[in-house]
Amino acid sequence: MPVVTGADLLEAADEMTRVLHPHRERDWSVPAGTLTWSCWTTAAHVAHDLLAYAGQVSASPDDGYLPYDLRVSPTAGPARVLTVVRACAGLLAAAVDAAAPDARAWHFGPCDPAGFAAMGVAETLLHTHDVTLGLGVEWQPPQRLSTLVLRRLFPDAPTGAAPDVLLWMTGRGELPGRARRTAWSWRAAVD
Repeated sequence: MPVVTGADLLEAADEMTRVLHPHRERDWSVPAGTLTWSCWTTAAHVAHDLLAYAGQVSASPDDGYLPYDLRVSPTAGPARVLTVVRACAGLLAAAVDAAAPDARAWHFGPCDPAGFAAMGVAETLLHTHDVTLGLGVEWQPPQRLSTLVLRRLFPDAPTGAAPDVLLWMTGRGELPGRARRTAWSWRAAVD
């Protein structure tokens, strides 16, 4: 099973910032691609998930998510939201890298630190894609990070260009000869 690390999380967050920061003055109240959320809400959601994953890895609960939530100030502009995403990615990266590889925490079953890292990378890449669609910016998830996510979270993924397969696996893209997916889930739990 591929090991996804804190460095991979930071790379994904840096990529999100690289592609979206130049568009920080645009209207982020528009829907993020096919989601009902706005681009702003989608970016804040990424930060929320990364922080939630960091808490899981740090506390190692075995029966559910910790009862806390991240609230990004609604007055924060897109640039500040991206900074919050990067901060939460840093927290998750530190938690993942500090955890023992055999540590487990709840995510619909026992999940290892690398699984939380993979989910963090996936959330970041997939929702960056959603926001770029909403803003009309051409972008595809990076090949290397897409490959890591597919190998860790979607072991049954078909062959093909990793970014295209990742988007198809999550109902965001087309693959020749395959019906568009309308439901999906990843496999983060181990053991």
